[in-house]
Amino acid sequence: MKNKKILVTGGAGYIGSHVVRQLGEAGESVVTLDNLSTGFEAAVTAGELVIGDTGDAALLEKLFVEHEFDTVMHFAAHTIVPESVTDPLKYYRNNTANSRTLLEACQNHNVRNVVFSSTAAVYGLPPGGKAAETSPTQPINPYGTSKLMTEWMLRDLALAGGPSYVVLRYFNVAGCEPTGTIGQSTPKATLLVKVACEAAVGKRPQVSVFGTDYPTPDGTGLRDYIHVADLASAHLDALSYLRNSGDPVTLNCGYGHGYSVREVLSAVERANGGPLTIIEEARRAGDPPELIAVAEEIGRVLGWQPQFDDLDMIVRTSLEWERKIAAGDPSAYWAS
Repeated sequence: MKNKKILVTGGAGYIGSHVVRQLGEAGESVVTLDNLSTGFEAAVTAGELVIGDTGDAALLEKLFVEHEFDTVMHFAAHTIVPESVTDPLKYYRNNTANSRTLLEACQNHNVRNVVFSSTAAVYGLPPGGKAAETSPTQPINPYGTSKLMTEWMLRDLALAGGPSYVVLRYFNVAGCEPTGTIGQSTPKATLLVKVACEAAVGKRPQVSVFGTDYPTPDGTGLRDYIHVADLASAHLDALSYLRNSGDPVTLNCGYGHGYSVREVLSAVERANGGPLTIIEEARRAGDPPELIAVAEEIGRVLGWQPQFDDLDMIVRTSLEWERKIAAGDPSAYWAS
């Protein structure tokens, strides 16, 4: 049987590159499409890289004719929540309008399967801080709304005879490839684990804790942190599910339990063997006290079994990568 090809949009970015690596290890034939606005050419460790934009209909037509993809994994997106508030149209163009262009190409070329990178931001501020797939979707920022609109397009297209799909709603993604071959080098990162590890190696002077008076055990926000390698494996499980004629499904990607900001910072201090400079600041508008996945469905539906559900493991792999960047290690390839 001819080897089926997979298009991965945004495959040079943090999460996409980890998925591309695992797809390559599994023997899949992969084409990555990325405009390298936040990704890195050297992060693509398998298959072919095409530099271009997901919203370029002519380029998509060329690629879909040439490669006859059976599956599209769609990661390409802007992901900074505060930026989405100040520049919403940027997010609706890239995350929503470009997704429509991509889905039209999928429809025109009879792509069978789509795996979509979504977000827990679609839930907004869920009551009690826990979100199940059946929880109301009430995003409170354009980033979450832009992703939810793509979920709706996937749903409606499937009902009209288009591709089947798996939507994966990520919670807080952290960590780096355990072997140290690729990692997170997102410019101007806002995710807590990376920010804290940057502070640990001296790239940042301090770490801010936004809110210490929440109704949580230590007063700081609780989040569900998932190791990027486990998240990547969920995409391969989704691929197997869809190739076995799985019905469209939307699933949470998290571990089902959380860590506080203080617990994360303590883990970074343990891994680094020394204290961080921590500044306590007021709460940020829109930050929920707690955001944890109700995550039983992904195991039941996809058979997903996480391997790295350990905060110290998450932090250690992040810090090791950050140290490589700080040292100018050539194997970090985008050291700065």
